[in-house]
Amino acid sequence: MFMTASARLLTIVAFALFWFGAAVPAHAAQNRCLAIADAGPPVHLAALKQNEVSLTFVGHSTFLIESPAGVRIATDFTGYAGPGVLPDVVTMNHAHESHYTNYPDPKIKHVLRGWNPEATGSPDDPPAQHNLSYKDVHVRNVPTDIRRWSGDKEAFGNSIFIFEVAGLCIAHLGHLHHQLTAQHLGWIGYVDVLLVPVDGTYTLNHASMIEVVKDLRAKLVIPMHYFSASGLKSFVDALSGAFEVEIHKTSQVTVSDTTLPKSTKVLVLPGH
Repeated sequence: MFMTASARLLTIVAFALFWFGAAVPAHAAQNRCLAIADAGPPVHLAALKQNEVSLTFVGHSTFLIESPAGVRIATDFTGYAGPGVLPDVVTMNHAHESHYTNYPDPKIKHVLRGWNPEATGSPDDPPAQHNLSYKDVHVRNVPTDIRRWSGDKEAFGNSIFIFEVAGLCIAHLGHLHHQLTAQHLGWIGYVDVLLVPVDGTYTLNHASMIEVVKDLRAKLVIPMHYFSASGLKSFVDALSGAFEVEIHKTSQVTVSDTTLPKSTKVLVLPGH
């Protein structure tokens, strides 16, 4: 059955690609997310219940997250979050220009960079720290390191952003370049939904990324940051039947605490 799902995945995602154009956290919030620790057009729902959140895979590493109060968040924002969409909050990472923009629209209320733009390269430079509450969402970050093109390390060049919305904890791994320590896992805390890069080369190889997925134990895992249908299929094949895999019909999904699977499921949203 797993091989059948993989074959089906390759067919569906190939069609989707054709169709859409081929440090320490700043606070210790007392909430469930920190219980462990001290691309088609976006679909905009007319209304979300108080325990629901909408996620739309815009493309690459960008998701549009929409809250019951109508807050719009764009992850790894490069200037585009869907046709005509002006987010309220954007997060960005520093690994490559496909994960940030130097020119975000000035109308965006909150621009959260996952690195310290004033860092000098010294290991003593502090990481970016975010602790934002806006309407019915809370956003915080856990910094991680990245590799530069030259091969050396940029300390705290990436952030794992955690979005607390509608009673759910959604973690976006950004451009993760290394496995997570016990300290990282403690800082991240409980995760319901995990947005994970699965390219297998520029971030982590598939075996290492799957270990990260297992360590975080999220109920819903949504792949991102892949460059072809075959690359995505390779990640799914590498799971070796460890998790259930579902191919969603659209690039948007509505999630709630009552609809989360009982055990980890990989949900593939069309796009790339």
